[in-house]
Amino acid sequence: MEKKRDVKKSNIGSANIGRRVFIARLGITVLLIVLQILLLIYFYKIARNYVFYWRTSAILLTMFVVLYIVNKPENPAYKLAWIVLVMSVPLVGGAMYVALAGNRTRMKFIEDAKESHVDIFKYMPKDVGIQQEIKTISKSASVQSTYISTTVGFPAYKNTNVKYFPTGEENYKRLKEELKKAKHFIFMEYFIIKQGEMWNGVLDILKDKAKEGVDVRLIYDDFGCAMHMPSRFIAEMKACGIRAVPFNPIEPIINLRQNNRDHRKITVIDGHTGFTGGINLADEYINIGSKYGHWKDTGIMLKGNGVWNLTVMFLQTWRMLTKEDEDYTLYVPMKHKRTPIYTDGYIQPYGDTPVDNEVAGENIYLNMINKAKHYVYITTPYLIIDNEMMTALTLAAKSGIDVRIITPGVPDKKLVFMVTQSYYYELVSAGVKIYQYTPGFVHAKTVVVDDTVATVGTINFDYRSLYLHFECGVWMFNSAAIYEIKDDFLDTQAKCHRITLDELNKTGAVKRLGQSILRLLAPLM
Repeated sequence: MEKKRDVKKSNIGSANIGRRVFIARLGITVLLIVLQILLLIYFYKIARNYVFYWRTSAILLTMFVVLYIVNKPENPAYKLAWIVLVMSVPLVGGAMYVALAGNRTRMKFIEDAKESHVDIFKYMPKDVGIQQEIKTISKSASVQSTYISTTVGFPAYKNTNVKYFPTGEENYKRLKEELKKAKHFIFMEYFIIKQGEMWNGVLDILKDKAKEGVDVRLIYDDFGCAMHMPSRFIAEMKACGIRAVPFNPIEPIINLRQNNRDHRKITVIDGHTGFTGGINLADEYINIGSKYGHWKDTGIMLKGNGVWNLTVMFLQTWRMLTKEDEDYTLYVPMKHKRTPIYTDGYIQPYGDTPVDNEVAGENIYLNMINKAKHYVYITTPYLIIDNEMMTALTLAAKSGIDVRIITPGVPDKKLVFMVTQSYYYELVSAGVKIYQYTPGFVHAKTVVVDDTVATVGTINFDYRSLYLHFECGVWMFNSAAIYEIKDDFLDTQAKCHRITLDELNKTGAVKRLGQSILRLLAPLM
């Protein structure tokens, strides 16, 4: 008992130290950013003495930046938000765009990402035969699968078994079981790692495996983990034999690069077993100490050939961060597993990045919605969508498709939830059914269509996931797991409150005004 108390005190102490270090880092970062802003204000005050030149410069800069934004191949809503900002405060807005958004594709971070992602695709197998099989069964599914394979770069597989987890607790239990079986390597990539029971349970296993000689690697997002990590996290991991690297470390510079986060949740074990979904390594994901009621999340486990796509995603990011070149064939799925795995439909894990100008996550969702014949069921924690997605959802509902969306009943971010609710009226008016999860917060990201196709992953229905983050998911066709995903959706729906037009019409004027303002800036949130 004393030992447990000591361990708990040690964990709390480390967490407090981690928070203090993060607050110190954050304080320095904020201070330096404030100094940069003050410098801009200083130059602005000097410019006021030259009003004519200032106005001329402001007009010219505004015209140039607006024309540049209009002609960029980006989402119209994202461009509109920037145009409003630039025209509202011409000189400052224009300078902000040039500093934040205008140069992001030329940054070394993006160039490194492009190089690593393109280079490793040469290890991908050809799936021509599988694509032909899918086309024979369903031309509609073939269109989707071909897009993921040829444009996004991730082929489809058979000989892959799928296990769906409707809760974080079930996912966590199985994750630990599979980690204990590792003999050769463990790759983990997560947006949030937070000290507590869940992470400690995983870490104990990783330490044991590292002692056994297993190659254990960990990628964590620096922003997602900074407040929850001890200051010597990398050194502590190294002492345990675990190689850990941060993704996109926080810097005290005004730069949109900080918006490009690693939102993926991936575990790969010996190449033949993989996990992904919405579940991070923090206690709230297994309903320990959640501040937002019951935390509803989902995960998925793959066994077999399809795990290779997840392995490639991890290795792409690892190469980008460490510049290490290695023989990737050492990590192929069946190198360490000789027993054949039966086919459970067609499985296609895929990744999405902000570096290739291809909004793969949104396009996959749009394809699924547009090709639905009977129903589309969606769960998402955030619903902040562009015109293309709004059109697809409302058109499907108006065409007689049963479109249902589950969102949280207890939000984790109140302003974001206000923006989410601002889309309800247009959707519900078109016949889309919106349900809010009464027991708490929904963090799951799932789409299931017509009992034939589904996807589970990390991609929210919002601008950050669809345009700025590194994300992943698993697309399935004719898999038994699709029925489990549908059943879970219906079980979750039974715990929800359906939003009606009557209650939307009762929304107060002040709240509507606030939602309108927030919605205008939604692409920048």
